Amino acid sequence: MSADIDGFLPDSSFLLDVEAEDWKGAIRLAGQGLVAAGFTTEAYTEEMIDTVEKMGPYIVIAPGMALAHSRPSDAVLHTGLSWVQLSVPVEFGSKRNDPVSLVIGLAGRDENEHIVVMSAIASALSNADKRAQLAAASTPDDIRAILKS
Repeated sequence: MSADIDGFLPDSSFLLDVEAEDWKGAIRLAGQGLVAAGFTTEAYTEEMIDTVEKMGPYIVIAPGMALAHSRPSDAVLHTGLSWVQLSVPVEFGSKRNDPVSLVIGLAGRDENEHIVVMSAIASALSNADKRAQLAAASTPDDIRAILKS
C-alpha cells in the first residue's frame, strides 16, 4: 500500500476494541469512523448497510474481515478508510468467513479512487501473515506500519 495511507487512514478514523450488537452496528461503527475523519456524511453509512441488505454479505472478503463500502455518491466528501476492531466478533451471514472482528470502511469519491483504494487494501489483506499481524495490532500507528510494509 502506498505512503498516502496516512491521509486515507487518519487517527480519527479508527475505533479499536469496540462492541457492536450485530453486522449493522459494525457497519455503523465503520461509518462513524468515516464521518469523524471527514470522509463522508452519515448518509453514506446507511448506503453501506443498504448495499449489504440488497447484495448479501459479499463484503466479508476474508476470514474475520469485512470491507464495508457502497458506490461513490454525494455522501462521500473525500476518499478514505475507517478501521474498526471489534472486541466481540459478529456474524454477517458469510458461511465461509464469519464471524467478523475487523470492519474496514471504504469511501471512494469517484470510481477511480474507489478502485485504487479497494485494490490496495485487498492486496494487503490477501496475505495471511499480514492479516494476523493486523488482527493483533493495537494502535493506529502499528496498523498503518503493517499496511505500508
